[in-house]
Amino acid sequence: MDMLPILMLAIGAFLALLLFVLAFSGPNAARAGSRRLSTLRERHMVSNIGTAAMEAQIRRISTASSTRMDLAVSRLLPNPVELQKRLAMTGKTWSLGHYAMVSAGMTLVLAALLLLQGAPIWLALFLGLFVGLGVPHMVVGFFIKRRIAKFTTNFPDAIELLVRGLRSGLPITETMGVVGAEIDGPVGEEFRAVSDKMKIGRTLDAALQETADRLATPEFQFFVITIAIQRETGGNLAETLANLADVLRKRSQMKLKIAAMSSESKASALIVGALPFIVFGMVWFINNNYMANFFQDQRLMVAGGGGLVWMALGAFIMAKMVNFEI
Repeated sequence: MDMLPILMLAIGAFLALLLFVLAFSGPNAARAGSRRLSTLRERHMVSNIGTAAMEAQIRRISTASSTRMDLAVSRLLPNPVELQKRLAMTGKTWSLGHYAMVSAGMTLVLAALLLLQGAPIWLALFLGLFVGLGVPHMVVGFFIKRRIAKFTTNFPDAIELLVRGLRSGLPITETMGVVGAEIDGPVGEEFRAVSDKMKIGRTLDAALQETADRLATPEFQFFVITIAIQRETGGNLAETLANLADVLRKRSQMKLKIAAMSSESKASALIVGALPFIVFGMVWFINNNYMANFFQDQRLMVAGGGGLVWMALGAFIMAKMVNFEI
């Protein structure tokens, strides 16, 4: 019976933290774009024997270049392909082995520090795992969002450069290489990657679709579908891409306007949600015997778990009220 309040507190804390993370993650733009474009993408997927053989060869080369740590981690993780995709989206040279070592190191260090401060072992393990798994995931997500934001900002300029090249008489394949050489940052890197794939025999549609799957942004999906439809139906590609660039600029302006209007509410929700945890941690390190009652007194355990749940629900509602999907 003594373990029941502790178990209830652990479950309540876990649910509260889960709701907190879901609340501030916001709407998934990639999922929304996938819903809108799934029908069109299925019509223009390229799948033939030569492409399959080439992809198998590329996978063998990438597997051979992996370290032993990467191979060991890939066997232990439930979905290593998705994690490797996330790491590639950052534009960094991070590997699965690096990610696993950082996560394990943060978990062990934080758990050891909490144990030295007199925290219960289950609390130290729970917080250590939460930080060790959550912080690297958040850091990777931060770099992904920053890279995607840079890509989205410069992407209309790349499309306009592509339009000028098409109007001057260059074919689309050569214009891709020109865009990759002239524009810096993530946009140039992705267009250079598309150009390199075409040089080794990939079709334009297949190279663009691979990049779209990796970036998972609606803007690039629009670009891919536009080119695929034009290649089937014909028409003035330069004019179509010029219109697309104008639409993407207006879409970006709408996002900035919504972000400015909802920034105050988001800041308030973050401050209100984080302040109790900050105060609890400060008081714990000042006088841990005083705060230890929350893990010894059954009444305080139940009250603390209920408070976490209600705080998470409030943060969840506030975040959903200020998140908009375009």
